[in-house]
Amino acid sequence: MTPVNWLGRLFPPKKPEFTEHVILPIEEQIKAWRRANKKMNWDIGEKEFEGIDSPPSLTDSDLEQGFVGIALFYGFGDDSAGHADSVLSGKMAWDYACKILKNRAWQSPHIDFDKPDSFRLRPGARPRPRGFYFGKIQTGERFQRMTVSEVRRYFNSVTGCGPEGLQLLCITHTHIPDMMSERKMPFMILADYDVAPHGYNDFFDTLQIFSSNRILGLGIGNVDQNYPGFGIPTVRF
Repeated sequence: MTPVNWLGRLFPPKKPEFTEHVILPIEEQIKAWRRANKKMNWDIGEKEFEGIDSPPSLTDSDLEQGFVGIALFYGFGDDSAGHADSVLSGKMAWDYACKILKNRAWQSPHIDFDKPDSFRLRPGARPRPRGFYFGKIQTGERFQRMTVSEVRRYFNSVTGCGPEGLQLLCITHTHIPDMMSERKMPFMILADYDVAPHGYNDFFDTLQIFSSNRILGLGIGNVDQNYPGFGIPTVRF
């Protein structure tokens, strides 16, 4: 299937019916992490699982800003400054999805997690911690009519999803892509990632993740363009 044919099937005339409270209890998310850890031999130790703290609570302010729940994430690797390698953290989640979904996963040929001049965490994005961490999630409905460039100007106490978006859809909340296929939720733009589709550090795109006809897709889109059917989720640590 060519990218053109794929993208042409993403926007049916049916209006999305957004569903709240899609975030699972932390206990269920931990089980999902255990399954993925075993399947992929990631060597996340039992002490790390036992050391997961109680999750924070959503405040009234969080709810007013569209946050719908708490999600559990994991920072893989080391960026040489004591933080996780956020590119690796996203890549590990996508590799897991590809292994589980097999021929039901599609990736743009312009995405290369392994080339620093083609893929990165955006400059100025908050470094992600190593190991398990929690994040408050707004799933994208709040920012459907804005471009990534516009939304990034509002990032202060919140930021865009980077590895969090991939881990959410590929590991802990695999029912969300089904909701996307049913047009009950918007697709997601992961605004904390930068993509240079032709390499050479020419970063003008970002990552998009979507699902249609039960096929999970990973594509790109320009940071200065609005895409119908896509929301921009944010996370608060």
